[in-house]
Amino acid sequence: MPRKKPLVVVTRKLPEVVETRMRELFDARLNLEDKPMSQAELLAAVREADVLVPTVTDRIDAGLIGQAGEKLKLIANFGNGVDNIDVAAAARKGITVTNTPNVLTEDTADMTMGLMIAVSRRLAEGVAIIDSGHWKGWSPTWMLGRRIWGKRLGIIGMGRIGTAVARRAKAFGLSIHYHNRKRVAQAVEEELEATYWESLDQMLARMDIISVNCPHTPATFHLLSARRLALLKPETIIVNTARGQVIDEEALLKALTDDKLAGAGLDVFEHEPAVRPEFLDLARKGKAVILPHMGSATIEGRLEMGDRVIINIRTLMDGHRPPDRVLPIDS
Repeated sequence: MPRKKPLVVVTRKLPEVVETRMRELFDARLNLEDKPMSQAELLAAVREADVLVPTVTDRIDAGLIGQAGEKLKLIANFGNGVDNIDVAAAARKGITVTNTPNVLTEDTADMTMGLMIAVSRRLAEGVAIIDSGHWKGWSPTWMLGRRIWGKRLGIIGMGRIGTAVARRAKAFGLSIHYHNRKRVAQAVEEELEATYWESLDQMLARMDIISVNCPHTPATFHLLSARRLALLKPETIIVNTARGQVIDEEALLKALTDDKLAGAGLDVFEHEPAVRPEFLDLARKGKAVILPHMGSATIEGRLEMGDRVIINIRTLMDGHRPPDRVLPIDS
């Protein structure tokens, strides 16, 4: 007699290839309209599902987890970051949490480099001028940006993505500096000719470009505060493809408006999907390049994420430990 398939509730629409495979393997309840689930809908899901497959936009907090049914054994996040899930609360209730690591590293690193170049060379402004029909022809002093070759890049968070950014940046002639909770392996430092800064403050004061690549945790909330942003040189640009909460948006807006920073490339915001209108004004003035959280948005990446989710579900349902299990920070 065939084993009963686990009920898997998927909170958002996924690539059709992934959804089809899920339907083949599980009793998969899909979100065909791709409308974000309300907290009430999420509550109904955790009360009856064996597996919940949320995304980074779903808030799976302790209150929701506390009301989960006895059947719920796995929260298989469709994403690398798990700051949307109270992992500790899940662990206390005996619910395993998994993510999809090592999938979006290269895609996010590509976008990070793209934003560095876009801000430094005023690419968005150039597109807007062409689009408006206001281009009058080439001039030797018009639309001057800044060269990135030979500049110092300070990476905050030298994990997989930060290291991938560093490899790209080195090829573009940037000098690599980084701040991390702990120093990376000596072989990696030597490969990248990277300089480690134990003090974030000291690194910030000396860089031409800052790339934020650390996760959002209680320890990194507003890591780039008003005080730290004031340490940066007026010629510095900031690129953030990690999480909006790492930067104090109010302080960043003020620094950009007051010309205390040269520019910012932002793919993430503190209160997504809301984007403060001041950022739109700065983008129109050429002080910022802003994107709608699309750093990991590649076809290849999304398909690999789906594969990881399916592997984690099948492994747990077969009675084994999923390869991408996430443990509470204090474990």
